[in-house]
Amino acid sequence: ERPAVAERSLATSGGETGIASYYWQPQALATGGRFNPDAYTAAHKTLPFWTRVRVTRLDNGNSVDVVINDRGPYVSGRIIDLSRRAAQSIGMTGAGLARVKVAVLGR
Repeated sequence: ERPAVAERSLATSGGETGIASYYWQPQALATGGRFNPDAYTAAHKTLPFWTRVRVTRLDNGNSVDVVINDRGPYVSGRIIDLSRRAAQSIGMTGAGLARVKVAVLGR
């Protein structure tokens, strides 16, 4: 129930703004299977699995569309963990973190 509420609030509020990080380490996913750092995927704390979101980096306007297939990030103050490929596409792998807006596109 809670993830559906989170999805509705993100969809109707125009998005969520905060800090994104990225990950590349081999690991198991909350949805099952193994993490693929070259896929356009992300981890979010509350959005339902398989939700499509657009992540826009606020300082340069670059955006990427990803699918939520994992839970996280587990570091305070961060709102989404992008795969390495998604992070590369918005130019954040150098710094490792970026201020972003996350907008729900659908499921």
